[in-house]
Amino acid sequence: MPKVAMQPLSQNNPGVVLLSGGLDSTTVLAIAQNQGYTCHTLAFDYGQRHRYELDACARIADSLGAASHRVFELNIGQFGGSALTSSELEVPKDRDESSMDDIPVTYVPARNLVFLSIALGYAETLGATDLFIGVNAIDYSGYPDCRPAFIDSFTQTANLATKLGVDGSAIRVHTPLIDLTKAQIVARGTELGVDYAMTHSCYDPDETGGACGRCDSCVLRRNGFIEAGIEDPTRYSTTNA
Repeated sequence: MPKVAMQPLSQNNPGVVLLSGGLDSTTVLAIAQNQGYTCHTLAFDYGQRHRYELDACARIADSLGAASHRVFELNIGQFGGSALTSSELEVPKDRDESSMDDIPVTYVPARNLVFLSIALGYAETLGATDLFIGVNAIDYSGYPDCRPAFIDSFTQTANLATKLGVDGSAIRVHTPLIDLTKAQIVARGTELGVDYAMTHSCYDPDETGGACGRCDSCVLRRNGFIEAGIEDPTRYSTTNA
């Protein structure tokens, strides 16, 4: 697959991109690069059970030409309360998309709030006023921290709580996928040359990283490729189906 077609980049236009290794955040990175931002990707090692995503983050950042890539260690999983960070809770499987409006047990308490706050601090050290995050308010699993109202509120707080904001440099949180369906996201990334075989979305992969194909994330991802009419390159598990 061809490399992402990029506009000329400028070191005077830095941006921090939250990268999870999944389909959405990878597409956001490609969009930010295409818009001419010098992208510094930030991933989090937060005690998640699907740690294959961290390997995916490194591959994606390198492949798409990020200016830098960092992994921030933040074990919010020590508090428990989520199937993504606790082995005592099971990841829901085989849920119909129509039942994904309720907040599921895979919700990690305040995750995007914490991640964006750390990304904001990192951005200040870079002199960057632009943050990118792959939240989506249409094809998502009911998470409250993926809604436009949360992003608007965080942006206001960011401009009140930082030196950059107080000095008059408006901090912006970019959410280019927030109004797109999963199929539209897949189509947009494909247009930009994203190789989705690099990405990892599964909440409950097998020991080799193969996707279960049954968790909410896998269902939304698979249906996105089907509806976009694009071949799904996901490597599915032969033991976890």
